[in-house]
Amino acid sequence: MCLGIPGIVVEVNAAGHWAVVDRLGVQLKVDTRLIDEEITPGEYLMIHAGHAIGKIDLNEAEETLKLWEEIISC
Repeated sequence: MCLGIPGIVVEVNAAGHWAVVDRLGVQLKVDTRLIDEEITPGEYLMIHAGHAIGKIDLNEAEETLKLWEEIISC
């Protein structure tokens, strides 16, 4: 099983294959080589183990973040 946490893209370095994302209030530099399309600030990425594993839409990101917040608050 893979646990991913959505992060909103803050900064992109396409040449270096990395992006900075804000994930639950913490900024993290992640590898973007698994994403084969352009990444732009403001988009959401699913993050796992320091790697962006896919793009997700705003609704899916909000729903997933809400679930994570519920888990964290327990």
